[in-house]
Amino acid sequence: MTPVIHHHGATTGVTGSCHELRYAAVDSLGSKSPPGYQSLLIDCGLFQGDEAGTDGARANQLQIGFDIAPIQALIITHVHIDHVGRLPYLLAAGYRGPILTSPASAELLPLVLEDALKVGFTRDQRLIERVLTMLQSRIIALPFGQWHRLNGQGGVVALERASEPGTSTGCGPLIRLQRAGHILGSAYVEIEIPHQRQRIVFSGDLGAPDTPLLPAPQPPERADILVLESTYGDRCHEDRGTRVQRLRAVIEHALADGGTVLIPAFSIGRTQELLYELEGLFHHHGEDGAQARAHWQRLQVVLDSPLAADFTKGYRRLRQAWDDEAQDRLQQGRHPLAFEQLVTVEDHADHMHMVNYLAHSRQPAVVIAASGMCAGGRVVNYLKAMLGDPRHDVLFVGYQAKGTPGRDIQRYGPRGGYVMLDGERYDIRAQIHTIGGYSAHADQRDLIEFVTGIPTAPLGVRLVHGGENAKMVLAGKLREVLEGVEVVVP
Repeated sequence: MTPVIHHHGATTGVTGSCHELRYAAVDSLGSKSPPGYQSLLIDCGLFQGDEAGTDGARANQLQIGFDIAPIQALIITHVHIDHVGRLPYLLAAGYRGPILTSPASAELLPLVLEDALKVGFTRDQRLIERVLTMLQSRIIALPFGQWHRLNGQGGVVALERASEPGTSTGCGPLIRLQRAGHILGSAYVEIEIPHQRQRIVFSGDLGAPDTPLLPAPQPPERADILVLESTYGDRCHEDRGTRVQRLRAVIEHALADGGTVLIPAFSIGRTQELLYELEGLFHHHGEDGAQARAHWQRLQVVLDSPLAADFTKGYRRLRQAWDDEAQDRLQQGRHPLAFEQLVTVEDHADHMHMVNYLAHSRQPAVVIAASGMCAGGRVVNYLKAMLGDPRHDVLFVGYQAKGTPGRDIQRYGPRGGYVMLDGERYDIRAQIHTIGGYSAHADQRDLIEFVTGIPTAPLGVRLVHGGENAKMVLAGKLREVLEGVEVVVP
């Protein structure tokens, strides 16, 4: 049986990533056994907006609708909710196999899922703790850059670092994680099936080369079949210098008007990158900075998300995984994720007080709050209080999926339109901005360079995790530069 890929999500948009690699079942003696196949599952994420999966799953229908019996292991590329949010439902469906991921993701994953359980599953803390205990008993952390073989007993065996897959004994699939540069701990996955000659690579989400805090992803040494994300397959981001200048300009408006710059952002990855860039601006414009500006001393940065605060602490604990630039800041005695102007809000009563205070005072502030697509979370209370006031600004720094309030604000706000939040209409008079350069995703240029950087071109590329136009445009570009390579849009 030639390995076959089934996509249970991320084919109609950018959420719900879940891919199953099926291969011939082989017992411990190396003989084929009926009924014929086993599989690996790569990610198991939530859907948002109007997006849906092939098993009928969608934002309000999360139960697992595909057969889990053949699944030998779940591999998590990174801990964003659109890649891990259905994991509790997978466990509820009876999955008891290993959960393989990088060491940093292994530490961060329980934080994400505890929050997801509280928001969408149950408030019963004892039930949550039982699920998390079950989860943690299944997690196996795989260091980057080393091949591991499934041993058929719910565990993995590490190969010697110098070993190549073809020299390994045993019949289990071989798995290696490589840095993806998307968020801390993010990986792309290399897989080889015994007795097959193909190496299959799942990109997960790839980061841009200049993503703050993280080393840039490097292309694999080989990929016969590449399953590639395409979120920004139809566009290129602004360069880092340009996006910092645009961020500064939006903040200057808040300083002039005594308003708030509201940034909807998911708690993991982009929030920490924004804090890193804001620390750089404060350092530059502070009392001892190269361009000291007194009015910047009035500005507060409000991180209003308990989960984001927990993840920021996690990023600080895992600072050994930061890139060279971030390490240089630490050596200078700076604190990129814990600077003086940063205020963290955790308690709900303090959150509501902050919303009311910023909406009615003239205290200039930058607020970072989830959710990133304005589909829930504390950002909604800020939007209700501030969208009608032109003193304030809403700054989008990430992809807004179709059917989400964020997409509507982004689309209709500049025209003076309105958005529906919790069933009520809110007119938009605040200024609306989008800075694409802060996306944690690789853009079209980066994706093409990732593919063309593979020494021998793949036999086939499958594009997932992107809007229809993004996938079609990227497919056309890849066909131009990869002559004879089959580029498929599932």
